[in-house]
Amino acid sequence: VLAHNLFNSGFEGPIMPVSPEHKAIEGVLTYADAGALPVPADLAVIATPPETVPGLIGAFAERGTRAAVVITEGFSQSDGNGGGEDGRALRQAMLDAARPHTLRIVGPDCLGVMVPGAGLNASFAHIQPKRGNLAFIAQSGAIVTSVLDWAAARGIGFSHFVSLGDTSDVDFGDMLDYLTGQMEVRGILLYIETIRDARKFMSAARAAARIKPVIVIKSGRHPAATAGEAASHTGALASRDAVYDAAFRRAGMLRVHDIGGLFGAVETMAQGQAPSGDRIAVLTNGGGVGMMAVDALIDYGGRLADLSGETVAALDAVLPPTWSRRNPVDIFGDAPPERYGKALEILLKDKGTNAVLVLNCPTATASGEDAARAVIDTVAGKKRCVLTSWLGETAAAGARRMFAEHRIPTYFTPERAIRAFVDMVNYEQNQEALTETPPSVPEDFAADVATARAVIESALDDGREWLTEPEATAVLDAYGIPVVPTLLAADPGAAAAVAEQLAGPVALKILSPDILHKSDVGGVALELPTPAAVRDAAEAMLERVRAALPEARIDGFTVQPMAERPDAFELICGVIEDSQFGPVILFGHGGTATEIIEDTTLALPPLNMHLAREAMARTRVHSLLQGFRGRPPAALDDVALTLIKISQLVIDFGEVVEMDINPLLADETGVMALHSRIRVRRTAEHPAKRLAIRPYPKALEETLSLPDGRTFLLRPIRPEDEPAFHDLFSRLSPEAIRMRFFAPQSALSHQLAARLTQIDYDREMALVLTEPGIPGKSEIYGGVRIAADPDGEKAEYAITVRGDLAGRGLGPLLMSRIIDYGRARGIKEIFGEVLRVNT
Repeated sequence: VLAHNLFNSGFEGPIMPVSPEHKAIEGVLTYADAGALPVPADLAVIATPPETVPGLIGAFAERGTRAAVVITEGFSQSDGNGGGEDGRALRQAMLDAARPHTLRIVGPDCLGVMVPGAGLNASFAHIQPKRGNLAFIAQSGAIVTSVLDWAAARGIGFSHFVSLGDTSDVDFGDMLDYLTGQMEVRGILLYIETIRDARKFMSAARAAARIKPVIVIKSGRHPAATAGEAASHTGALASRDAVYDAAFRRAGMLRVHDIGGLFGAVETMAQGQAPSGDRIAVLTNGGGVGMMAVDALIDYGGRLADLSGETVAALDAVLPPTWSRRNPVDIFGDAPPERYGKALEILLKDKGTNAVLVLNCPTATASGEDAARAVIDTVAGKKRCVLTSWLGETAAAGARRMFAEHRIPTYFTPERAIRAFVDMVNYEQNQEALTETPPSVPEDFAADVATARAVIESALDDGREWLTEPEATAVLDAYGIPVVPTLLAADPGAAAAVAEQLAGPVALKILSPDILHKSDVGGVALELPTPAAVRDAAEAMLERVRAALPEARIDGFTVQPMAERPDAFELICGVIEDSQFGPVILFGHGGTATEIIEDTTLALPPLNMHLAREAMARTRVHSLLQGFRGRPPAALDDVALTLIKISQLVIDFGEVVEMDINPLLADETGVMALHSRIRVRRTAEHPAKRLAIRPYPKALEETLSLPDGRTFLLRPIRPEDEPAFHDLFSRLSPEAIRMRFFAPQSALSHQLAARLTQIDYDREMALVLTEPGIPGKSEIYGGVRIAADPDGEKAEYAITVRGDLAGRGLGPLLMSRIIDYGRARGIKEIFGEVLRVNT
């Protein structure tokens, strides 16, 4: 099958079969080995026993072959269908044979690769895909063949079909980087089982999603729970699948949860016009199916369009007098094609409608195909989002074919059509969020890193995994997070003496390195009014705890003043370290019932104000934080800033692997952490390396003094700098703009400015010359940037200096700094295109 596909798919270059048996394949005599080939092969397609693969890879690599597709199974990393330790050893031998010659490998254990535009079908798929603009990448060969079969029936074409198999070398990050640069690829579809290199994936995904739609389905959403009870609320709440959700969302991709959703997204993306908003009108010849569509719309979070008075009046003129006069628009079961066409024409003109779903139920009095033809004629030439669903099987088959031929999305059920619409709306919203300019941080904070490090190192030196509550409180305080004063007491008498100093109601908690959930063993007492009450509570607490956990070490008690904030909301903020994506930040509804309420969301660091607020808005408690029924709104900026400070903590300290602040009280006056715990581990790795997204490189900040006495800050660019970047552009002369952008430009678009300021520090670097101060509020006088290729081999540079600072040596200074940075990153070449007249 593989040979038949290779020889019969239209590939115009030489295909040279290799087999030691010298038999004919597809009528072509084979060569004995790679050395016998008349010319080096661009691509080796290998389907031979596992033990032969490493040698073949080495032989082809030495001849100059740059890539291989390894179909062969038997390289499994488990003991499933063969492989095991032997498979892992063969896999490594294969990679070792390829590495000296930089030969890249797709597979092993894959269906193969198909590129219809090149006539290449290096796979054992049962169908040759039609040429088109969508790329589909999957680990599962079975999923590839299923999508192939489905797409062939609908006439949907593809630019690339790639089965990655074991992803031993080429992975999703590599494919995203490659497909982003292919002009014919209009959209990318991914079926993911696992991601090997999170940082490479996130860099590639963020770059791809800025340019073209990327839709992903991730299987394994409900893996078996790991043994043992989670040590923190954050650990219990942060599921593995929720981490993937956070990653896909951060990258600006659209996630769907099943094959039906993927097929629906393919249908919409391959044939449809993207909706301009989330309001949809439903046009139907059956009231019942119209209401089913509305139910699905509400379930999935979409909005039903409110028809304008002009639209209703226009529909009055073409529909029977008893029509619904509202959305959904019911045109009755006897609707002739003219009624479909006229009603659809009116709805497409409604300014409050972003999309129209047209439904048809088969009837004996009207032809479904004639109605479909009327829809097709009405939509022709209009750039509006129209989706269709002709219900039934036999009666609807012809109409569905007609819609497919005219590139109008069609679905078997109204629910699937609505889901596809909402998915595309969510995707458009993800895209907007990807380029939204974050506001400047409303309060500049400087963490006391030395104090936090001393606390963490002390715990590690003691061999402890968890900081005590006073230690955790000290770390939070070092990062400017408001905390309740926490005092220590060795015994009940000392606790009473501390309470007397505080002069008011106090909270008493057991202090033990062996007890994490104090409430579970009666280790917390609140609202204790007097020192005597504190002594009695402490003695009773000792008895309870020793009875429940006789082996636990007890170091005494902590005593805190009761925080009197009656209108405060209880929130939770935390950190958990994911094995693939590194530290992940959790936010949501806190308190003792947080795991029952299950109102939390996850976000990948680093965070800025926009990302923090966006994460908060994904929770139900966020609507409560706005204030209700006389309860004042909480200080949302303070909550967001707390998330930013937690993000900075995990960026600064690779030792912090888990954290809970529960509850974090929030009211109109600000926030306060009532209870916290932090888990640490010793590590020699740079803290930024474990993050899936490289954080702001603060170490590159530098103060510069000019001979005239002026002082500037040279630092990496930040997303918050976009307003200052627009201001810099406005101060450039037309000639300077032409020199920089190679063409006249009157203004800098938001999209371009966002791309220039919201950079991936792992692949790009832009240094800006600015005044010291808060990003976004400080003037920018010039900048220099490099953008590297995905392999970090070459980087292109660009430089801009404001005209009033020209001639002061800033250009050479900026270039020397960016060259030093490129050299330190291991980039081999920096190049740039400069107009010849630019002296």
